[in-house]
Amino acid sequence: MSTIKKIQEEIVDEFAMFDDWMQRYEYMIELGKSLPIIDEQYKTEENIIKGCQSKVWVHANMEDDKVVFTADSDAVITKGIIAILIRVFSNQSPKAILEADTDFIDEIGLKEHLSPTRANGLVSMIKQLKMYALAYQTKVE
Repeated sequence: MSTIKKIQEEIVDEFAMFDDWMQRYEYMIELGKSLPIIDEQYKTEENIIKGCQSKVWVHANMEDDKVVFTADSDAVITKGIIAILIRVFSNQSPKAILEADTDFIDEIGLKEHLSPTRANGLVSMIKQLKMYALAYQTKVE
């Protein structure tokens, strides 16, 4: 199982292959297509991430002491963003998720290339994933 740090480094390397942001956006849209899609029954109001202009639903489940995330969004770029975050945080222990930094987002230059509302949405997504991890960690202890 890859560590969070290792997955983040892979993502940084992947984004470094593209010369400009148009190509990176296209890559993010592609990543969005590989997102583990949330089950329809979880597309509820309480699974919507507050603070995103587009709708983003996230669901978390605990499997073998690892938090497994699924998600969906009604916007292609947002879907790409949550796909990146889920790739980093899914199948990791609650402790690892809570201790992880998200510097890789600045390294790939994501925040500065998003509109302010999308950048806020990104922060909300990370917060929400960490909140799920916290809830599961509390259950585990």
